[in-house]
Formats: sequence, C-alpha cells, structure tokens
Amino acid sequence: MQNPNSLYNLASTYQELQNRDDLDPEAIKDTLDSINDSMGNKIDNIASWIDSNNADIDFYAKKIKLLQQAKKSLENKNKSLNQYIVDSLDQANMKKIKTDNHIVTTRNYRASTVIDDVHDLPIDYIERVVTDKPKKKEIYDQLKAGEEVPGARLVPNRKAVIK
Repeated sequence: MQNPNSLYNLASTYQELQNRDDLDPEAIKDTLDSINDSMGNKIDNIASWIDSNNADIDFYAKKIKLLQQAKKSLENKNKSLNQYIVDSLDQANMKKIKTDNHIVTTRNYRASTVIDDVHDLPIDYIERVVTDKPKKKEIYDQLKAGEEVPGARLVPNRKAVIK
C-alpha cells in the first residue's frame, strides 16, 4: 500500500484538484487545507496551478479574438452575398424567385441613418450625454491621508507575486 503522503500521491491530488471545474472557492480552500504537505510544496503546486490557469486564459483570449474575427468575416460575407442577390433580382426586374430549396424575395426596410461627421450636424440633432465618474486618485489620496470620504473606503489589495 502506498503512503498517502507520497510525492506521487500529492502530485496526483493537486492535479485532480486542478482538473475539477465543479468546485467553488470555499471547497478549493477546504481541500487545499486538508492536503498534508509542506507549505513550500503546497505553495509551489498552487503557483504552478496559477501559471497553468494564466496560460489557459491567454489561449482563450486569443481564441475568442479569432472567433470574433471569423464571425465578423462571415457576417460581412453574408451581407455581400445578400446584396448580390438583391442586385441580381433588381437587374432582372424580379421581386421573387423560387428555387428547388428557397423562395427569395426582395423587401424594402427602413432606410439606415449614417452619420458622416457628428461635428457637422446642427446642434438640434445632438444629444449630450453626461456620466458621473469618480475621481478615484483624489479619493484614494484623501482616504490614504486618513480623511473620510462618504461613499468610499480603502480595501486591502494583497496578491502573491509568482516568478
């Protein structure tokens, strides 16, 4: 029988924990607390887990960007193909065509409004939108100096730096 605290079993335990997507942060904390390993080994395995997560995050960000580009490309292609159909039917003076697989008709929708330059528009056609944005730097400076700012507070922000 293998020792439950053997290096292989501990590595396996960390790997199993890393592969579980169904655990909430409290369950992960409880599981990590229950692992009987030195603090150095535990921290090293957690840091490796964070490294792996960061690599996955980078991969997903790139994948999302590629998928968004592919989506946009297909949308543009469909717009162009649709315009080709409209132009073809207009040129043939047809409003409707039946094929083996489709019935295609042209339809007039409401015209699109295109703003070439917002600065050239008369003031009557401009809507001012005002947003409130807190002056976080000034608020931080006041709170750091020990003064109170109603509606704001400082919250400690500690993180581990993994190199």
